[in-house]
Amino acid sequence: MRLLSPDQVHGDIFRLDRTHANHFAGRHDRPAADAPQDFQSMLFEGLNGVNQAQQQHAELSVQALIDPDSVNPHDVTIAGAKANMTLNIARNVVDRVIRAYRDVINIR
Repeated sequence: MRLLSPDQVHGDIFRLDRTHANHFAGRHDRPAADAPQDFQSMLFEGLNGVNQAQQQHAELSVQALIDPDSVNPHDVTIAGAKANMTLNIARNVVDRVIRAYRDVINIR
């Protein structure tokens, strides 16, 4: 049985060491969280991610047409599915935000 060292104990809270890299990290092992972002920056970050997925699919599609041997067809299909999924998620989020805004307006 392994005893706790004094630097692991703080009052009634004690820190456990991870003995394996795949074990879940405790709250002391997690990196410090960044400052919370505002809604605008989160929205633009999400839209930029959707745009990047769409551009990556377009670039792979063009490359597949120009030089078919340089691109794996599975990569083009995966990029297309990823772009479609991100666009659908963004569309659903926008629809829900608009619906929530309309609900708030109709409350008065």
